[in-house]
Amino acid sequence: MDVHAVIPYAATFRCLALSLALALLAEPAAAQSCSAPVPSGSCPVNTSATLTVPDVMQLTLTSTSTALTAPAAAGYDAGFVANTGPTATVKSNRAWRLQISAAAATWTATNTQPGVNARPNKPAADLEWGTAVGGPFTALSVTPATAKSGSATAGTPTSIFFQTMYSWGLDTPGAYSLPVVFTLLAP
Repeated sequence: MDVHAVIPYAATFRCLALSLALALLAEPAAAQSCSAPVPSGSCPVNTSATLTVPDVMQLTLTSTSTALTAPAAAGYDAGFVANTGPTATVKSNRAWRLQISAAAATWTATNTQPGVNARPNKPAADLEWGTAVGGPFTALSVTPATAKSGSATAGTPTSIFFQTMYSWGLDTPGAYSLPVVFTLLAP
């Protein structure tokens, strides 16, 4: 007899023997049944339903960009120009908090006029935010700050208002942009 032919048969036999042993040792699944005399008997059989509900949280912004008003002389004199930002709406089946931050420590500056350099180091803090038109306002930072928090809700809107800070001696002509990050978290 060829030894190589016996090895596959022996391995197959061991697998079948192991499968049969496991089948004999396994307990039968418990099922419920009942019998009752007809027609007056009743026969209740109970079952159960299970469910795991996960955290479900949704953040919607009315706009993914805000065109800030360019400063005129009055804006430079006041030191800021106010703008309405997006409204963030939170839906959540648990407690939540909405955070706001800058994605970078400085604005991206692009020259727009020959011979005039746009301010390359305008800090993110020159964009202040608040949740009321009259403030109070907080300087934007790369460190997230909580704009609002709440409990489970089918829709809580939060309006964001901006003040862009300007200085006659620092803020030169140019095109500026700053990514603003809104983050929805569970506390």
